This record gives sequence, C-alpha cells and structure tokens, in this order.
Amino acid sequence: MARSSSGFVAGLTAAALAVVGFLTYQASASAPDSLAAPKKTEKSPSATATHASKNKQDPNAVPAQSGIGERVVYSVGDDRVWLVGEGGKAQRTFKVAPSTVDPPAGRYVVSSRSGAIPGSDGVPIEHVVRFANVEGIPIGFSAAVDGSMPEPDPLKKTGGIREKRADGDAMWEFATIGKKIVVVP
Repeated sequence: MARSSSGFVAGLTAAALAVVGFLTYQASASAPDSLAAPKKTEKSPSATATHASKNKQDPNAVPAQSGIGERVVYSVGDDRVWLVGEGGKAQRTFKVAPSTVDPPAGRYVVSSRSGAIPGSDGVPIEHVVRFANVEGIPIGFSAAVDGSMPEPDPLKKTGGIREKRADGDAMWEFATIGKKIVVVP
C-alpha cells in the first residue's frame, strides 16, 4: 500500500511540475524582452512619426488604443495626459514634464494620493496621484507648488510626472483612488 501511495504522490508531483513548466513557457513567450521602461532616445522614427502626425491632426483626440470608459490616459511618447469622461471624450488634455523613469505601457489604477509632500528633487509638490512602481520607484503625477516644470536630472531615477498647477488641480479632482490610468507609447 505504501508503494502505491508513493507512486501516486510522485505522479501528482510530476504533473504539477509539468503544469508549472508549461505556464512558465507561456509567460516567457508573451513577455517583452525587457521589463525596463524604454528610453525616450530609443524611439523608432516610425513611432515618432506616428505621434507627430496624430498631434498635427488633433492633439485633443484621445488615443484610440487607450480603452473605453472613464480614465486617465498618459502618452509617454507625447508627454500628454487626457482626462477622459464617461462618454469617451477628453474633458481636459495637457502637456506634462516626464520623469526619468517611464511606466511601461499598460493599464493601472490610482493606488495612492498625497495632498502635499516634498518631491524627489526637493521641490515641494502637491496633488500627488500615484499609479505605478518601476524598480522600486513610485510613478505618479504631481504639480510643483512654485509652478515649475523643470527638466529632470538624467542622473537621478525619479518617477514624478510634473503638471502645471491648474492641471494638477484637475487631476486631483478626477483621479481618485481606484481610477483607471492607461499608459500608451
């Protein structure tokens, strides 16, 4: 009897390992080559041309690949945000100053918010809306209290996407905890 139960356990173990191996293969086959955020200087000419032609047509148009429903859309390539209402129309769109660490394209939700804190660059910021974490660096939107939108220091890894104060106020009102955030290239 002990012999048959050990054979049964061995069979279950082998089956479990086969399932884990198969799922690992599936995950690796569909995963990107790198989980690191693409650098802005690595854009292909065709991707840049696509962004440029879309903006010339209508910079207020919500990117088609950003899904449906009420959401915040952030284009890493265009450094632009859209606050999209229930009807799928942009209630507001604005340019932002990107951080040095970009979130990968994908779907997120607002995970935390802070009314006022010091930014990672030492500048006091307000209306912080966080939605991602890349390599331990929190990613979110914020506005500098002094209204500045400086170029980020390329030697520091920061995740603060800076908005003008009025845009930060609008984001704060719109992007509550759990609100969808869609990042597009």
